[in-house]
Amino acid sequence: MKKISELLDVAAERAIPVVRGIDDGQLGDPTPCTEYDVRALVDHLFQVVVNFQALAAREEPDFGAKPTAVTGDWRSRFGDETAELVAAWGAPGADEGTAGSMGFPARTVAQMVLGDLTVHAWDLARATGQEFVPDEAVVRELGPGIADMAPNARKAKVYGEPFPVPDSATPFERMLGMTGRDPGWQPPRA
Repeated sequence: MKKISELLDVAAERAIPVVRGIDDGQLGDPTPCTEYDVRALVDHLFQVVVNFQALAAREEPDFGAKPTAVTGDWRSRFGDETAELVAAWGAPGADEGTAGSMGFPARTVAQMVLGDLTVHAWDLARATGQEFVPDEAVVRELGPGIADMAPNARKAKVYGEPFPVPDSATPFERMLGMTGRDPGWQPPRA
């Protein structure tokens, strides 16, 4: 089994070019994550990345703050913050025991941010016309965890109702469907 920090590093390597590839003119565009436009989703992803650094260090995150990360050189800052995330989860003992006030196993908590980093990178890529191919090892790690978390995530309104995918769907497309996303989503045509 790969270390969670290694998987986060690979996921970050795939997400960073997507974030850097967002044009300012696309910040108001819709995303497959229906409650967020591109700007709000980038803000949310920053908030997740920063707060999960705190969780790795067994500190309390601040998910209540309204994220406003899309300022200044936010594209470069995203790379810096994901590097901090990888380092935080690579620290000795970070993936052992429990993390967060809900007392989940630390690896499960790390899988949550791994899922956000991967799925939201896909959301942003789709919304902005970019390519995104997740790493196969990341998808293998995430698939069972997302399937296990999906019923409670739907109750908490974190995931939508499952989107039906064909038997021929890839593991990543099945995973997207479990989160309520249409793997074939395209931005609306003007």
